[in-house]
Amino acid sequence: MNLEQARINMIKQQIQTWNVTDHSILELLQQVPREQFVPEEYKSLAFAEMEIPIGEGEVMLSPKLEARMLQALNLQAHEQVLEVGTGSGYFTALLAKRARHVFTVEIHGNLSRQAKTRLAALQIHNVSFDIGNAASSWPSHSPYDVIIITGSLPILPIQFKQQVRVGGRILAVIGDAPAMRVQLIERISDTEWQKTELFDTVIPPLLCAIQPSKFVF
Repeated sequence: MNLEQARINMIKQQIQTWNVTDHSILELLQQVPREQFVPEEYKSLAFAEMEIPIGEGEVMLSPKLEARMLQALNLQAHEQVLEVGTGSGYFTALLAKRARHVFTVEIHGNLSRQAKTRLAALQIHNVSFDIGNAASSWPSHSPYDVIIITGSLPILPIQFKQQVRVGGRILAVIGDAPAMRVQLIERISDTEWQKTELFDTVIPPLLCAIQPSKFVF
């Protein structure tokens, strides 16, 4: 398998055709070796347009979705990021290459430890790894400039909105299958947030996500 050709094909055929036009992101996808974050038995599918199982019932999101989300975040070099759901660590690596520091939380200890090893091998050191349930909040290092949630949520918990600083933003996939939308929520004052709906997608739910109250009449 020609990994470099597969990587180029992924960028040209999947990502650029899905409205990812930021050249710095395209270059970053060339630089960070996605194949090193994929379980050995799925190596040949590292650049395929699909979700790849990574163990513990979790998956690695498709390349085009990760790229589109990264572009929407518009990360700046001075920003501190909270990532809820470390997963394989690949998206963590992309975030770390663009931000000052990434705090990433994973509910599965085994996945967190594997991701930490992968990033260390790539000499990516501006990441702090935590193990725990961050489905409704993770105040340990708040306020954050950016919060990214890598599993879908039926609703966005208010705690996340309170843990991003004024001028900061949250990217989350909100809704239930088959109707989910990627939302960008920007905090514009102490009491005001602005929501922009970006595009439709469907991804697996975040483990332990808070469910909205259902009234029975």
